[in-house]
Amino acid sequence: MRPPAQEEPPPAWVEEPATWSRRGFPAFIRKTAVIAEMDLRKLAHDPFELATRAIQPALWLLIFGEVFTRVRAIPTGGFRYLDFMAPGILAQSVLFIAIFFGIAVIWERDLGLVHKLVASPVPRLSLVAGKGLAAGIRGLSQAVFVYGLAWLLGVDLNWHPLALAGVMAAVLLGAGLFATFSLGIACIVKTRERFMGIGQVLTMPLFFASNAVYPVSIMPGWLKVLAHVNPLTYEVDALRALMLRGGSSAYGLGTDFAVLFGGGALLTLVAARLYPRIVV
Repeated sequence: MRPPAQEEPPPAWVEEPATWSRRGFPAFIRKTAVIAEMDLRKLAHDPFELATRAIQPALWLLIFGEVFTRVRAIPTGGFRYLDFMAPGILAQSVLFIAIFFGIAVIWERDLGLVHKLVASPVPRLSLVAGKGLAAGIRGLSQAVFVYGLAWLLGVDLNWHPLALAGVMAAVLLGAGLFATFSLGIACIVKTRERFMGIGQVLTMPLFFASNAVYPVSIMPGWLKVLAHVNPLTYEVDALRALMLRGGSSAYGLGTDFAVLFGGGALLTLVAARLYPRIVV
């Protein structure tokens, strides 16, 4: 007689109902971490993605940064242009990772995984927050690369442990904010073609209507208004104050982190509300 087939272990997100029914903030953190771990597991199957993501910031720093450092046409508050630009390019690379995060949800919907997640006892808030956390961790991998390249190019980096911790926090919050924004869009448009079109339309305005590659002070009035309501501006401001030796924040680090945390929390709630719509 053939031995009975052994059942495969359930996915990481499927656990005993009693486990998922625990209340409180620690349980929410645990469930969020499980969802993030599920998403990050994809990198183990495709580590080449990290290398391809590093190409764009490398081109900006090696070509655009080096050229405009010699031109000296943009006021940078006493910093070399390359130093001024490095935090902005880190924020840009994090934005580009996060803003297209929603397309993964559409792929998961087409594979049937989202239907299982929505039907599971996992709170919608944990589903969305876990995706935002995964985007933040991917953003930290970009931070390692940008720091390494900036160091090789002679950028005057601040290596104080508190400054490094602040950079990590800014990257996590910024990536989470734009990833949850992306998830909300994915839940509304529901198709890869529409999502890619919207994502491409949004990334460039978000990047250029910020202080990533030039200060807000030289912008025309209408662009200053857009920059002041653009969350990327506050992420860059925090990174510039923390990454560079002698850096300072134009808005105050408290304001920068309040905008990133508050905006991310609001978008997480909105995306969690919209999440079930993606399966309809």
